[in-house]
Amino acid sequence: MNRKLLLFLLLFLVAPLLRAQGIWDLNVPNKTKKLEIPFEYENNFIIIDLTFNGAFPLKFIFDTGAEHTILTKREITDLLAIPYEKRFTIHGADLSTELYAYLARGIDLKMSNIEFTNRSILVLEEDYFQFDQATGANIQGIIGADLFRRFVVQINYHTQKITLHNPAYFEPPKEHYIEHPLEMKRHKPYVYVCTHFQNDTIVSTKLLLDTGAGLALLLYTDSHPNLKLPPQVIPSNIGVGLGGFLKGFLGRVNRVDVAGFPFGAVVTNFQDIYGSIVDTSYMNGRNGIIGNQLLSRFDLIIDYINEKLYLQPLPGYDEEFKYDRSGMMLAASGPRLNDFVVYDIVPGSPAYRAQIRPGDVIKGINGLPSAFFTLDDITRKLKGRVGKRIKLRLDRNGKKVKVKFRLREII
Repeated sequence: MNRKLLLFLLLFLVAPLLRAQGIWDLNVPNKTKKLEIPFEYENNFIIIDLTFNGAFPLKFIFDTGAEHTILTKREITDLLAIPYEKRFTIHGADLSTELYAYLARGIDLKMSNIEFTNRSILVLEEDYFQFDQATGANIQGIIGADLFRRFVVQINYHTQKITLHNPAYFEPPKEHYIEHPLEMKRHKPYVYVCTHFQNDTIVSTKLLLDTGAGLALLLYTDSHPNLKLPPQVIPSNIGVGLGGFLKGFLGRVNRVDVAGFPFGAVVTNFQDIYGSIVDTSYMNGRNGIIGNQLLSRFDLIIDYINEKLYLQPLPGYDEEFKYDRSGMMLAASGPRLNDFVVYDIVPGSPAYRAQIRPGDVIKGINGLPSAFFTLDDITRKLKGRVGKRIKLRLDRNGKKVKVKFRLREII
């Protein structure tokens, strides 16, 4: 299931209740000019440690593409006996599977030395997003814009710190940063960028800045007549969840210009989405998403109040965009999330030719047990140089299987 589409369907129905939650408190030291929150960066996701209701240490994804904060693990609020005010029935990406969420009030969230109290959040009845599988880390929720939109938000992927600037003291940076206008809608930031395709076709695309997306670029091919698939694409499962897989394609666009910074051969997901949404007004006319694989090349500052973006390129910002060169799509599983399950394979890829099958579990790689690796480690290995030999030890329904192949470009 497409996690972003599910999130859209969920918030479209419950946003009015969350916006009407009443006064909330923000506890920070007096006269604080800025607050720093460290984060982990795992498999292209920003992960923050927080304390939930003074009791549970949890991990949430920091998501500029989400309007509201969501708890994906209902067992936590059940254990704390937190009452639910309303149950919502929604539909998944297949528009037939019924999904459910609850509204919970009076929640306290503490991150570093900042505390948000008396919050209203959404609680999913089941963990429809399955972020654990996608990130290889135990994730319990999403931090949305309802918590940080009153700040000027600075994200530095190099130092792995989020700085929340007090707008009363913030001065726009003058040196080394490029200023670029933003469009804010429902407290979510949008930016216009020039996207270059084959045959010198250039499209001005409106894209959501989405730190909750682990990809580089996602384009909705049905949002503009010139958003065509490039000549070389592979079928791709863009998301997976309770409603099943949502299919799309993966390829590269010739170039993307972000605030004057050109990026060539950008790995891009392509997807039809508008046809499956009844009310497209919530999409705000966007053509797609910029995710962390591109945003992580900058120290970026989002000024929500003045609708401005400041970008400073980090060292190596113009390096090539790499993609998996094996053809395997993996998910983390097991008690420690260090079993890696092959859930799909690209036809004709090295993994396909090595007769690796969906459902195979990687137990060892290049002579080392899988317990030595994280999902991020495995992903980086499979983006290695063309020609690199990969040897895998697999578990196939209890049977030990050994395979080997060499990495090569597949898009």
